[in-house]
Amino acid sequence: MILENGVIRTLDPSLPIARALAVSGERVAGGVGVHETSLASPEVVDLRGRCVLPGFTDSHVHFPTWAMTKREVKLEDAISVADAVERIRASGLHRGYGWRDAEWPDGPPTRAHLDAISRDEPLAFISKDFHSLWLNSAALALAGGDLDVPGGVVERDAKGEPTGVLREESAWRFKERHLEYTPDEYVEAMRAGMRLANERGVVAYHDKDGWIGAVGLWQRLEQSTPLTLRVWQSTPWENIPHLRELGLRSGAGSPMLRLGYLKAFMDGTLGSQTAWMLDGSGVCITSGDQLTEIVRDAAAIGWPVGVHAIGDKANREALDAFERTRDVWQPLGLRQRIEHAQCVHPDDLPRFARLGVVVSAQFTHAPSDEHLAARFWPDKLDQAYSFRSLLDSGALVANGSDAPVEELDPWAGVVAAVGRHWREDQRLTLEQALHATCVAPAWLSHDERVRGTLVPGRYADLVVLDRDPYESDLDDVHVVATMVAGRWVHNPPPWD
Repeated sequence: MILENGVIRTLDPSLPIARALAVSGERVAGGVGVHETSLASPEVVDLRGRCVLPGFTDSHVHFPTWAMTKREVKLEDAISVADAVERIRASGLHRGYGWRDAEWPDGPPTRAHLDAISRDEPLAFISKDFHSLWLNSAALALAGGDLDVPGGVVERDAKGEPTGVLREESAWRFKERHLEYTPDEYVEAMRAGMRLANERGVVAYHDKDGWIGAVGLWQRLEQSTPLTLRVWQSTPWENIPHLRELGLRSGAGSPMLRLGYLKAFMDGTLGSQTAWMLDGSGVCITSGDQLTEIVRDAAAIGWPVGVHAIGDKANREALDAFERTRDVWQPLGLRQRIEHAQCVHPDDLPRFARLGVVVSAQFTHAPSDEHLAARFWPDKLDQAYSFRSLLDSGALVANGSDAPVEELDPWAGVVAAVGRHWREDQRLTLEQALHATCVAPAWLSHDERVRGTLVPGRYADLVVLDRDPYESDLDDVHVVATMVAGRWVHNPPPWD
Protein backbone atom coordinates (compact mmCIF):
# COMPACT_ATOMS: atom_id res chain seq x y z
CA MET A 1 0.00 0.00 0.00
CA ILE A 2 1.23 3.49 -0.82
CA LEU A 3 -0.13 6.66 0.78
CA GLU A 4 0.58 9.61 -1.49
CA ASN A 5 -0.49 13.09 -2.55
CA GLY A 6 -0.35 14.47 0.98
CA VAL A 7 2.10 15.36 3.72
CA ILE A 8 3.80 12.56 5.67
CA ARG A 9 5.29 13.90 8.89
CA THR A 10 7.43 11.09 10.25
CA LEU A 11 8.53 12.84 13.50
CA ASP A 12 12.00 11.44 12.80
CA PRO A 13 14.50 14.35 12.69
CA SER A 14 16.61 12.59 10.07
CA LEU A 15 13.62 12.29 7.71
CA PRO A 16 10.95 14.76 8.91
CA ILE A 17 8.78 14.92 5.78
CA ALA A 18 8.06 12.33 3.09
CA ARG A 19 6.18 12.72 -0.18
CA ALA A 20 4.71 9.21 0.14
CA LEU A 21 4.60 6.33 2.59
CA ALA A 22 4.77 2.67 1.63
CA VAL A 23 3.27 0.01 3.89
CA SER A 24 4.02 -3.67 3.49
CA GLY A 25 2.27 -6.01 5.88
CA GLU A 26 2.50 -4.59 9.40
CA ARG A 27 5.44 -2.28 8.71
CA VAL A 28 6.44 0.93 7.03
CA ALA A 29 8.34 -0.16 3.92
CA GLY A 30 9.54 3.17 2.59
CA GLY A 31 9.30 6.92 2.24
CA VAL A 32 11.52 9.59 0.79
CA GLY A 33 14.56 8.02 -0.85
CA VAL A 34 12.92 4.60 -1.13
CA HIS A 35 11.49 3.22 -4.36
CA GLU A 36 7.94 2.69 -3.14
CA THR A 37 6.69 1.76 -6.58
CA SER A 38 8.95 -1.27 -6.56
CA LEU A 39 6.36 -3.01 -4.39
CA ALA A 40 4.39 -5.62 -6.31
CA SER A 41 1.04 -4.19 -7.50
CA PRO A 42 0.72 -1.71 -4.65
CA GLU A 43 -2.65 -0.35 -3.57
CA VAL A 44 -2.49 3.44 -3.83
CA VAL A 45 -4.32 5.67 -1.35
CA ASP A 46 -4.82 9.26 -2.49
CA LEU A 47 -4.51 11.47 0.58
CA ARG A 48 -5.81 14.50 -1.35
CA GLY A 49 -3.69 16.90 0.66
CA ARG A 50 -4.28 15.31 4.05
CA CYS A 51 -1.55 14.78 6.63
CA VAL A 52 -0.21 11.52 8.06
CA LEU A 53 1.39 11.35 11.51
CA PRO A 54 2.52 8.48 13.73
CA GLY A 55 -0.49 7.21 15.65
CA PHE A 56 -1.20 8.77 19.04
CA THR A 57 -0.36 7.14 22.36
CA ASP A 58 -2.19 8.16 25.52
CA SER A 59 0.33 7.63 28.31
CA HIS A 60 -2.11 7.64 31.21
CA VAL A 61 -5.53 6.01 30.94
CA HIS A 62 -7.72 4.07 33.32
CA PHE A 63 -9.20 2.33 30.29
CA PRO A 64 -11.77 -0.10 31.75
CA THR A 65 -12.93 2.61 34.17
CA TRP A 66 -13.11 5.19 31.36
CA ALA A 67 -15.06 2.78 29.17
CA MET A 68 -17.60 2.17 31.93
CA THR A 69 -18.15 5.89 32.48
CA LYS A 70 -19.78 6.00 29.06
CA ARG A 71 -22.66 4.19 30.76
CA GLU A 72 -22.87 6.41 33.83
CA VAL A 73 -24.35 9.83 34.54
CA LYS A 74 -21.85 12.63 33.91
CA LEU A 75 -21.57 15.36 36.55
CA GLU A 76 -18.53 17.28 35.31
CA ASP A 77 -20.62 20.28 34.22
CA ALA A 78 -22.73 20.44 37.39
CA ILE A 79 -22.43 23.91 38.90
CA SER A 80 -23.88 23.13 42.34
CA VAL A 81 -25.03 20.30 44.59
CA ALA A 82 -28.61 21.02 43.54
CA ASP A 83 -27.64 20.83 39.87
CA ALA A 84 -25.79 17.53 40.42
CA VAL A 85 -28.74 16.05 42.33
CA GLU A 86 -31.15 17.04 39.58
CA ARG A 87 -28.91 15.46 36.90
CA ILE A 88 -28.75 12.25 38.92
CA ARG A 89 -32.49 12.19 39.48
CA ALA A 90 -33.23 12.82 35.79
CA SER A 91 -30.82 10.09 34.63
CA GLY A 92 -32.33 7.37 36.76
CA LEU A 93 -28.79 5.96 37.15
CA HIS A 94 -27.18 4.86 40.38
CA ARG A 95 -23.58 5.42 39.35
CA GLY A 96 -21.78 8.44 37.93
CA TYR A 97 -18.62 10.49 37.86
CA GLY A 98 -17.11 13.91 37.34
CA TRP A 99 -18.36 16.09 40.20
CA ARG A 100 -16.07 18.83 41.43
CA ASP A 101 -17.40 20.66 44.49
CA ALA A 102 -14.62 23.18 45.14
CA GLU A 103 -16.67 25.99 43.62
CA TRP A 104 -20.20 24.78 44.39
CA PRO A 105 -22.00 27.59 46.26
CA ASP A 106 -24.22 25.12 48.14
CA GLY A 107 -21.56 22.47 48.80
CA PRO A 108 -20.09 20.30 50.05
CA PRO A 109 -22.12 17.28 48.93
CA THR A 110 -23.47 14.97 51.64
CA ARG A 111 -25.37 11.71 51.88
CA ALA A 112 -28.50 13.69 52.76
CA HIS A 113 -28.53 15.19 49.26
CA LEU A 114 -28.52 11.72 47.72
CA ASP A 115 -30.94 10.30 50.28
CA ALA A 116 -33.48 12.74 48.84
CA ILE A 117 -33.28 10.67 45.65
CA SER A 118 -33.25 7.25 47.28
CA ARG A 119 -32.67 5.92 50.78
CA ASP A 120 -33.07 2.31 49.69
CA GLU A 121 -30.90 1.88 46.57
CA PRO A 122 -27.16 2.46 46.96
CA LEU A 123 -26.02 5.55 45.04
CA ALA A 124 -22.33 6.22 44.38
CA PHE A 125 -20.63 8.98 42.40
CA ILE A 126 -16.89 9.39 41.90
CA SER A 127 -15.32 12.85 41.69
CA LYS A 128 -13.67 14.29 38.60
CA ASP A 129 -10.20 13.48 39.90
CA PHE A 130 -11.35 9.96 40.90
CA HIS A 131 -9.99 10.45 44.40
CA SER A 132 -13.30 11.14 46.22
CA LEU A 133 -16.54 9.20 46.43
CA TRP A 134 -20.00 10.61 47.22
CA LEU A 135 -22.41 8.07 48.71
CA ASN A 136 -25.94 7.94 50.07
CA SER A 137 -26.86 6.23 53.33
CA ALA A 138 -27.74 2.94 51.64
CA ALA A 139 -24.31 2.82 50.01
CA LEU A 140 -22.51 3.72 53.23
CA ALA A 141 -24.36 0.90 54.97
CA LEU A 142 -22.67 -1.60 52.66
CA ALA A 143 -19.41 -1.01 54.54
CA GLY A 144 -20.92 -1.80 57.92
CA GLY A 145 -18.99 1.08 59.47
CA ASP A 146 -15.65 -0.17 58.11
CA LEU A 147 -14.58 3.01 56.34
CA ASP A 148 -11.28 4.13 57.86
CA VAL A 149 -8.07 2.97 56.23
CA PRO A 150 -4.47 4.29 56.36
CA GLY A 151 -3.99 6.89 53.64
CA GLY A 152 -7.74 7.48 53.48
CA VAL A 153 -10.07 10.26 54.57
CA VAL A 154 -13.63 9.86 55.87
CA GLU A 155 -15.38 13.22 55.98
CA ARG A 156 -17.40 13.47 59.22
CA ASP A 157 -19.90 15.95 60.63
CA ALA A 158 -19.83 17.64 64.04
CA LYS A 159 -21.27 14.48 65.62
CA GLY A 160 -18.56 12.30 64.12
CA GLU A 161 -20.90 10.67 61.63
CA PRO A 162 -19.76 10.10 58.02
CA THR A 163 -21.09 12.84 55.76
CA GLY A 164 -21.11 10.57 52.72
CA VAL A 165 -17.79 11.65 51.16
CA LEU A 166 -14.77 9.33 51.22
CA ARG A 167 -11.35 10.31 49.87
CA GLU A 168 -8.18 8.54 48.71
CA GLU A 169 -7.63 5.02 50.10
CA SER A 170 -11.01 5.04 51.87
CA ALA A 171 -12.76 5.76 48.57
CA TRP A 172 -10.73 3.22 46.62
CA ARG A 173 -11.23 0.41 49.12
CA PHE A 174 -14.97 1.06 49.24
CA LYS A 175 -15.14 1.03 45.45
CA GLU A 176 -13.12 -2.19 45.23
CA ARG A 177 -15.30 -3.97 47.79
CA HIS A 178 -18.74 -2.72 46.93
CA LEU A 179 -18.91 -1.03 43.52
CA GLU A 180 -17.05 -3.20 41.02
CA TYR A 181 -18.65 -4.17 37.73
CA THR A 182 -18.60 -7.75 36.45
CA PRO A 183 -15.87 -8.79 34.01
CA ASP A 184 -18.45 -9.17 31.24
CA GLU A 185 -19.70 -5.64 31.83
CA TYR A 186 -16.16 -4.30 31.63
CA VAL A 187 -15.33 -6.24 28.47
CA GLU A 188 -18.44 -5.10 26.64
CA ALA A 189 -17.68 -1.46 27.52
CA MET A 190 -14.00 -1.85 26.58
CA ARG A 191 -14.92 -3.17 23.14
CA ALA A 192 -16.87 0.02 22.46
CA GLY A 193 -14.15 2.12 24.09
CA MET A 194 -11.49 0.62 21.85
CA ARG A 195 -13.44 1.70 18.78
CA LEU A 196 -13.86 5.22 20.16
CA ALA A 197 -10.15 5.49 20.94
CA ASN A 198 -9.29 4.43 17.38
CA GLU A 199 -11.68 7.10 16.07
CA ARG A 200 -9.54 9.65 17.91
CA GLY A 201 -6.29 8.48 16.34
CA VAL A 202 -5.16 6.38 19.30
CA VAL A 203 -3.03 3.33 18.47
CA ALA A 204 -1.58 2.62 21.93
CA TYR A 205 -2.00 3.57 25.54
CA HIS A 206 -0.48 3.04 29.00
CA ASP A 207 -3.06 1.64 31.39
CA LYS A 208 -3.45 2.48 35.09
CA ASP A 209 -6.28 0.09 36.00
CA GLY A 210 -4.04 -2.78 37.02
CA TRP A 211 -5.71 -2.89 40.43
CA ILE A 212 -8.95 -4.16 38.86
CA GLY A 213 -7.14 -6.78 36.81
CA ALA A 214 -7.19 -4.91 33.52
CA VAL A 215 -4.73 -7.27 31.82
CA GLY A 216 -7.16 -10.15 32.40
CA LEU A 217 -10.01 -8.07 31.00
CA TRP A 218 -7.99 -7.37 27.85
CA GLN A 219 -7.28 -11.07 27.51
CA ARG A 220 -11.00 -11.84 27.77
CA LEU A 221 -11.73 -9.21 25.13
CA GLU A 222 -9.02 -10.56 22.83
CA GLN A 223 -10.66 -13.99 22.86
CA SER A 224 -13.58 -12.57 20.86
CA THR A 225 -12.27 -9.36 19.29
CA PRO A 226 -8.85 -8.60 17.76
CA LEU A 227 -7.17 -5.85 19.75
CA THR A 228 -6.74 -2.60 17.83
CA LEU A 229 -4.80 -0.83 20.59
CA ARG A 230 -1.35 -1.64 21.91
CA VAL A 231 -1.54 -1.88 25.70
CA TRP A 232 1.35 -1.17 28.11
CA GLN A 233 -0.23 -2.39 31.32
CA SER A 234 0.51 -1.44 34.92
CA THR A 235 0.00 -3.60 37.96
CA PRO A 236 -0.04 -2.50 41.62
CA TRP A 237 3.30 -2.52 43.43
CA GLU A 238 1.71 -4.80 46.03
CA ASN A 239 2.00 -7.58 43.44
CA ILE A 240 5.80 -7.67 43.74
CA PRO A 241 5.78 -10.95 45.75
CA HIS A 242 3.58 -12.66 43.14
CA LEU A 243 5.71 -11.40 40.26
CA ARG A 244 8.84 -12.59 42.05
CA GLU A 245 7.34 -16.01 42.62
CA LEU A 246 6.35 -16.32 38.94
CA GLY A 247 9.64 -14.94 37.68
CA LEU A 248 7.66 -12.51 35.53
CA ARG A 249 9.56 -9.47 34.27
CA SER A 250 8.45 -6.20 32.70
CA GLY A 251 7.63 -6.58 29.00
CA ALA A 252 5.97 -9.99 29.21
CA GLY A 253 3.22 -10.44 26.65
CA SER A 254 2.55 -9.92 22.96
CA PRO A 255 3.02 -6.98 20.55
CA MET A 256 -0.53 -5.88 21.44
CA LEU A 257 -0.69 -6.57 25.19
CA ARG A 258 2.24 -6.40 27.60
CA LEU A 259 2.74 -6.03 31.33
CA GLY A 260 4.97 -3.02 31.71
CA TYR A 261 5.39 -1.34 35.09
CA LEU A 262 4.30 -1.10 38.69
CA LYS A 263 2.01 1.64 39.97
CA ALA A 264 2.28 3.43 43.32
CA PHE A 265 0.72 6.54 44.87
CA MET A 266 2.54 9.19 46.88
CA ASP A 267 -0.45 11.46 47.55
CA GLY A 268 -3.92 12.60 46.53
CA THR A 269 -4.99 15.39 44.20
CA LEU A 270 -5.40 19.12 43.87
CA GLY A 271 -9.19 18.96 43.48
CA SER A 272 -9.70 16.86 46.60
CA GLN A 273 -7.18 19.03 48.51
CA THR A 274 -5.17 15.91 49.34
CA ALA A 275 -1.99 16.70 47.37
CA TRP A 276 1.03 16.28 49.68
CA MET A 277 2.66 19.70 49.98
CA LEU A 278 5.88 21.02 51.49
CA ASP A 279 3.80 23.17 53.83
CA GLY A 280 2.57 20.00 55.54
CA SER A 281 -0.90 19.89 54.01
CA GLY A 282 -2.40 17.02 52.09
CA VAL A 283 -2.32 13.25 52.42
CA CYS A 284 0.74 11.01 52.34
CA ILE A 285 -0.23 7.65 50.88
CA THR A 286 3.31 6.32 50.43
CA SER A 287 6.30 7.84 52.19
CA GLY A 288 9.64 8.44 50.52
CA ASP A 289 11.21 5.65 52.57
CA GLN A 290 8.44 3.25 51.55
CA LEU A 291 8.85 4.16 47.89
CA THR A 292 12.58 3.59 48.17
CA GLU A 293 11.96 0.01 49.21
CA ILE A 294 9.32 -0.43 46.50
CA VAL A 295 11.69 0.79 43.78
CA ARG A 296 14.53 -1.35 45.11
CA ASP A 297 12.39 -4.49 45.33
CA ALA A 298 10.90 -3.82 41.90
CA ALA A 299 14.32 -3.40 40.30
CA ALA A 300 15.45 -6.69 41.79
CA ILE A 301 12.84 -8.50 39.69
CA GLY A 302 13.14 -6.31 36.59
CA TRP A 303 10.28 -3.84 36.93
CA PRO A 304 10.16 -0.02 36.63
CA VAL A 305 7.77 2.02 38.75
CA GLY A 306 5.26 4.69 37.77
CA VAL A 307 4.44 6.77 40.84
CA HIS A 308 1.57 9.24 41.18
CA ALA A 309 2.83 12.53 42.63
CA ILE A 310 0.84 15.77 42.56
CA GLY A 311 2.12 18.02 45.34
CA ASP A 312 5.61 19.49 45.67
CA LYS A 313 6.36 17.34 48.73
CA ALA A 314 5.16 14.21 46.92
CA ASN A 315 7.37 14.96 43.93
CA ARG A 316 10.40 15.66 46.11
CA GLU A 317 9.96 12.44 48.06
CA ALA A 318 9.50 10.44 44.84
CA LEU A 319 12.63 11.94 43.28
CA ASP A 320 14.55 11.27 46.50
CA ALA A 321 13.50 7.62 46.34
CA PHE A 322 14.61 7.26 42.74
CA GLU A 323 17.90 8.98 43.55
CA ARG A 324 18.60 6.74 46.55
CA THR A 325 18.08 3.64 44.40
CA ARG A 326 19.63 4.74 41.12
CA ASP A 327 22.61 2.44 41.61
CA VAL A 328 20.18 -0.47 41.41
CA TRP A 329 17.81 0.46 38.60
CA GLN A 330 19.89 2.61 36.24
CA PRO A 331 22.32 -0.20 35.24
CA LEU A 332 19.28 -2.32 34.35
CA GLY A 333 17.90 0.31 31.96
CA LEU A 334 14.60 0.55 33.82
CA ARG A 335 12.53 3.49 32.65
CA GLN A 336 11.08 5.12 35.75
CA ARG A 337 8.27 7.63 35.61
CA ILE A 338 6.43 10.13 37.79
CA GLU A 339 2.77 10.52 36.93
CA HIS A 340 1.41 14.10 36.90
CA ALA A 341 4.25 16.11 38.51
CA GLN A 342 1.74 18.96 38.77
CA CYS A 343 3.51 21.03 41.40
CA VAL A 344 7.31 20.84 41.45
CA HIS A 345 9.57 23.03 43.58
CA PRO A 346 12.14 24.90 41.45
CA ASP A 347 14.98 23.08 43.23
CA ASP A 348 13.52 19.73 42.14
CA LEU A 349 12.66 20.58 38.56
CA PRO A 350 16.10 19.77 37.05
CA ARG A 351 16.28 16.47 38.94
CA PHE A 352 13.99 14.66 36.49
CA ALA A 353 16.52 15.03 33.69
CA ARG A 354 19.50 14.45 35.95
CA LEU A 355 18.08 11.16 37.22
CA GLY A 356 16.51 10.08 33.94
CA VAL A 357 12.99 9.94 35.42
CA VAL A 358 10.28 10.55 32.83
CA VAL A 359 7.49 13.08 33.41
CA SER A 360 4.16 11.45 32.55
CA ALA A 361 2.15 14.66 32.24
CA GLN A 362 -1.42 15.50 31.29
CA PHE A 363 -1.54 18.59 29.10
CA THR A 364 -5.34 18.96 29.36
CA HIS A 365 -5.11 19.23 33.14
CA ALA A 366 -3.55 22.67 32.97
CA PRO A 367 -6.51 24.57 31.48
CA SER A 368 -8.99 22.35 33.31
CA ASP A 369 -7.39 22.98 36.71
CA GLU A 370 -6.65 26.68 36.29
CA HIS A 371 -9.25 27.89 38.78
CA LEU A 372 -8.43 25.18 41.31
CA ALA A 373 -4.74 26.01 41.16
CA ALA A 374 -5.47 29.70 41.68
CA ARG A 375 -7.65 28.87 44.67
CA PHE A 376 -5.57 26.22 46.45
CA TRP A 377 -2.03 27.02 45.28
CA PRO A 378 -2.07 30.84 44.95
CA ASP A 379 1.53 31.11 46.17
CA LYS A 380 2.78 28.23 44.01
CA LEU A 381 1.39 29.06 40.58
CA ASP A 382 4.89 29.61 39.20
CA GLN A 383 5.76 25.97 39.92
CA ALA A 384 2.54 24.35 38.66
CA TYR A 385 2.14 22.49 35.34
CA SER A 386 5.67 23.45 34.28
CA PHE A 387 5.72 21.50 31.03
CA ARG A 388 8.04 23.80 29.09
CA SER A 389 10.47 24.24 31.97
CA LEU A 390 10.69 20.48 32.40
CA LEU A 391 11.40 20.02 28.71
CA ASP A 392 13.93 22.84 28.70
CA SER A 393 15.72 21.17 31.62
CA GLY A 394 16.23 18.09 29.47
CA ALA A 395 13.47 15.91 30.93
CA LEU A 396 11.55 13.53 28.71
CA VAL A 397 7.83 14.37 28.84
CA ALA A 398 5.10 11.96 27.74
CA ASN A 399 1.50 13.14 27.46
CA GLY A 400 -1.64 11.38 28.63
CA SER A 401 -5.21 12.25 29.45
CA ASP A 402 -5.77 10.50 32.80
CA ALA A 403 -9.11 9.46 31.32
CA PRO A 404 -11.75 9.49 32.63
CA VAL A 405 -10.49 12.50 34.63
CA GLU A 406 -10.16 14.20 31.25
CA GLU A 407 -11.47 12.73 28.00
CA LEU A 408 -9.34 10.20 26.16
CA ASP A 409 -8.46 12.46 23.25
CA PRO A 410 -4.75 13.01 22.56
CA TRP A 411 -5.35 15.75 20.01
CA ALA A 412 -7.13 17.76 22.71
CA GLY A 413 -3.92 17.42 24.73
CA VAL A 414 -1.85 18.77 21.85
CA VAL A 415 -4.19 21.74 21.47
CA ALA A 416 -4.08 22.42 25.23
CA ALA A 417 -0.28 22.28 25.37
CA VAL A 418 0.24 24.61 22.42
CA GLY A 419 -2.47 27.20 22.96
CA ARG A 420 -4.49 26.86 26.15
CA HIS A 421 -2.08 26.69 29.07
CA TRP A 422 -2.81 29.67 31.35
CA ARG A 423 0.92 29.98 32.02
CA GLU A 424 1.87 31.16 28.57
CA ASP A 425 5.57 30.67 29.26
CA GLN A 426 4.84 26.95 29.73
CA ARG A 427 3.14 26.44 26.38
CA LEU A 428 4.83 24.04 23.99
CA THR A 429 5.58 24.13 20.31
CA LEU A 430 3.58 21.79 18.11
CA GLU A 431 6.72 19.72 17.56
CA GLN A 432 7.19 19.31 21.32
CA ALA A 433 3.55 18.41 21.92
CA LEU A 434 3.57 15.78 19.16
CA HIS A 435 6.83 14.33 20.44
CA ALA A 436 5.19 13.92 23.86
CA THR A 437 2.17 12.27 22.25
CA CYS A 438 3.81 9.98 19.70
CA VAL A 439 7.54 9.53 20.29
CA ALA A 440 8.20 9.75 24.05
CA PRO A 441 5.50 7.21 25.01
CA ALA A 442 7.02 4.67 22.63
CA TRP A 443 10.38 5.09 24.37
CA LEU A 444 8.76 4.57 27.77
CA SER A 445 7.39 1.19 26.67
CA HIS A 446 10.71 0.15 25.02
CA ASP A 447 9.15 0.53 21.56
CA GLU A 448 11.41 3.25 20.18
CA ARG A 449 12.84 0.85 17.57
CA VAL A 450 9.44 -0.34 16.33
CA ARG A 451 7.00 2.56 16.55
CA GLY A 452 6.54 6.25 17.42
CA THR A 453 7.95 7.46 14.09
CA LEU A 454 7.15 6.62 10.46
CA VAL A 455 10.42 5.37 9.01
CA PRO A 456 11.17 2.06 7.32
CA GLY A 457 10.93 -0.92 9.66
CA ARG A 458 8.55 0.71 12.14
CA TYR A 459 5.04 -0.61 12.66
CA ALA A 460 2.55 1.07 10.36
CA ASP A 461 0.69 2.65 13.29
CA LEU A 462 -0.53 5.97 11.96
CA VAL A 463 -3.25 8.58 11.94
CA VAL A 464 -4.57 10.52 8.94
CA LEU A 465 -5.58 14.11 9.71
CA ASP A 466 -7.82 16.20 7.49
CA ARG A 467 -5.11 18.89 7.14
CA ASP A 468 -1.50 19.59 8.01
CA PRO A 469 -1.48 20.90 11.60
CA TYR A 470 1.77 22.77 10.96
CA GLU A 471 -0.09 24.93 8.44
CA SER A 472 -3.48 25.16 10.18
CA ASP A 473 -5.36 26.35 13.22
CA LEU A 474 -5.09 23.38 15.56
CA ASP A 475 -8.74 23.68 16.57
CA ASP A 476 -9.72 22.97 12.97
CA VAL A 477 -7.75 19.70 12.72
CA HIS A 478 -9.71 16.43 12.80
CA VAL A 479 -8.87 12.74 12.64
CA VAL A 480 -9.90 11.10 9.37
CA ALA A 481 -8.59 7.55 9.73
CA THR A 482 -6.40 5.34 11.92
CA MET A 483 -4.16 2.40 11.05
CA VAL A 484 -2.59 -0.14 13.42
CA ALA A 485 -0.01 -2.65 12.17
CA GLY A 486 -0.87 -1.94 8.55
CA ARG A 487 -4.61 -2.46 9.03
CA TRP A 488 -7.21 0.29 8.96
CA VAL A 489 -9.01 0.25 12.32
CA HIS A 490 -11.03 3.41 11.75
CA ASN A 491 -12.58 4.73 8.53
CA PRO A 492 -10.62 3.00 5.73
CA PRO A 493 -10.26 4.84 2.40
CA PRO A 494 -11.45 6.06 0.02
CA TRP A 495 -12.52 9.30 1.66
CA ASP A 496 -14.69 12.08 0.29
